[in-house]
Amino acid sequence: MPRVPPPDPRLLARRRRIGRRMFAARTHANLTQQWLAEAAGMDRSDYQRIEYGIVSPRLDTLLTLADALGVPLSELVREDDDRPEVPGSGS
Repeated sequence: MPRVPPPDPRLLARRRRIGRRMFAARTHANLTQQWLAEAAGMDRSDYQRIEYGIVSPRLDTLLTLADALGVPLSELVREDDDRPEVPGSGS
């Protein structure tokens, strides 16, 4: 079976930034990984792999997670910097 090459390091870094933003939004809203995963119709371990930047989620999954977090998708995937800004913090 052929090996799948590792992802481009730049893509991996971007996935991790999205995961950090998801973590910040989740903790800001006082939500557990379990609650958020269930709200999005997925297993906690699948959600955890997204939050840690291990896997690349589908667009529908990101949309569902953003809705469950109560943030616009653009907040999770913005490219302006790599700070895991908390929604509503004004910074």
